[in-house]
Amino acid sequence: MKYFSLQNKQHVVSFEDAVVQGLAPDKGLYFPEQIPSFEKDFFNKIEQHADLDIAYAAIKPFVGEEIPEEILRKIIADTLSFPFPLEKVKDNIYALELFHGPTLAFKDVGARFMAGCLGYFRRNDSRPVTVLVATSGDTGGAVAHGFYNVPGVRVVILYPSGKVSTLQEKQLTTLNGNITALEIQGTFDDCQRMVKTAFLDAELQAHCLLTSANSINVARWLPQMFYYLLAYKQLKSDIVFSVPSGNFGNICAGMMAAAMGLPVQHFVASTNINDTVPRFMHSGKYEPGQATPTISNAMDVADPSNFIRILELFANSLPALQQKLTSYSFTDKETVATMEEVWEKEHYMLDPHGAVGYLGLQKYLSYTKSAAGVFLETAHPVKFADTAPAALQEKIVTPERVQSLYSLDKKAVLLPNDYNALKTWLMQN
Repeated sequence: MKYFSLQNKQHVVSFEDAVVQGLAPDKGLYFPEQIPSFEKDFFNKIEQHADLDIAYAAIKPFVGEEIPEEILRKIIADTLSFPFPLEKVKDNIYALELFHGPTLAFKDVGARFMAGCLGYFRRNDSRPVTVLVATSGDTGGAVAHGFYNVPGVRVVILYPSGKVSTLQEKQLTTLNGNITALEIQGTFDDCQRMVKTAFLDAELQAHCLLTSANSINVARWLPQMFYYLLAYKQLKSDIVFSVPSGNFGNICAGMMAAAMGLPVQHFVASTNINDTVPRFMHSGKYEPGQATPTISNAMDVADPSNFIRILELFANSLPALQQKLTSYSFTDKETVATMEEVWEKEHYMLDPHGAVGYLGLQKYLSYTKSAAGVFLETAHPVKFADTAPAALQEKIVTPERVQSLYSLDKKAVLLPNDYNALKTWLMQN
């Protein structure tokens, strides 16, 4: 499989180059030249396939022969080393729980897969590589843990000061070793712009080899298809997926799986008040503003990078996209009310992002009740315990594996919202 830049389709690279580069030299995101298809009867017999075999069938065409089968299967096995259960919340509505990995967030999937791929590609290269990543909350911890102590790789994580939860910050600032956290005095969009600028800086690139671990990287983005496939295996029904959406990599992976043949009735992109995509879906005008802080902070993204990939999947046709995707935005007030209501009535604890996904699913299903509804619970509620409704905070259970983090000291480098400050730090360190 070859990959082209969405800024210039004449710029074509291998899977390895797309993973190592992260972003094309022209700032374009990489996209596969072909969209493969599953065998016709694959989904009719999906319950007969092991989870590892399902994931292998999905990702193998995108990797091609660049990673040997034995190695690729080991990478997938590590990626799928924790469960992705469907929990029934109420009649015909299920939560796909993606928080059973090491950092309690769905981003463990892409981070572990990418770490395995990059580790294989760098196995014979003595040059150190710097993984440069921006996070709105969960990506940072997942990448930090995925790449922790990977030989020849150092990780530099930019996160917005005061705009991630206490546990999220602990997860990305307490590992140390080959992990460095940069606390940026700005928003996630500022962090993301600084990272993208770094990849276009010839002087910096000559000084250190950079790659990205955001969902702009194909090895972070594509393996997220796995849990949509495994959800279908568990439910085997006509499904509407509602996805809490910030940078839109997660829902884009689901839509790629659907393009390959996964039976999905519809997708709902559920956002907080950072509503660039809901407005676009209504007006056809893409007008990103400034990101506004919310309690669902991992979705505080005003200019979602991966939305261009979704447009590419639909040949940049808004009418075609509207047939498969609906997008709604919700306020913090609505989010809090939903968290309280679902706990009171269903005894199910939502995190703020899952609550937004639940709201989007409820709204869509109010217009069509013919399908099973699945919303993605992308993070464990404990990650947002400090911003949860007061009535729920004492009821949130803290998993044993993260309890010790609260006693660890934060270690981060405070930098202004200025690219030159980032460049100077990278050049000196």
